[in-house]
Amino acid sequence: MRYSQLFGKTLKSAPKEAEAVSHKLLVKGGFIDRQLSAGIYSYLPLGWRVHRKIENIIREEMNAIGGQEVFLPTLQPRELWQKTDRWEKMDP
Repeated sequence: MRYSQLFGKTLKSAPKEAEAVSHKLLVKGGFIDRQLSAGIYSYLPLGWRVHRKIENIIREEMNAIGGQEVFLPTLQPRELWQKTDRWEKMDP
């Protein structure tokens, strides 16, 4: 697929709310969209492609040493977050 046909486009300037250099570069390059919450981003096609490639590299290396893969739920009970004092610290 040609770059001109991708869903995400590059930006000339970084978003004002972006503080980290890596965040600015990823948004400007069309890899991620805006930050939804602390540490939560929407991946655009290029960013998701990079994510999958890194995931596959890690999976291959883990398989080579006999590692096992787990999948944890995205939604977790409130009590777990309260127990570690993270419930009030996270943005909605």
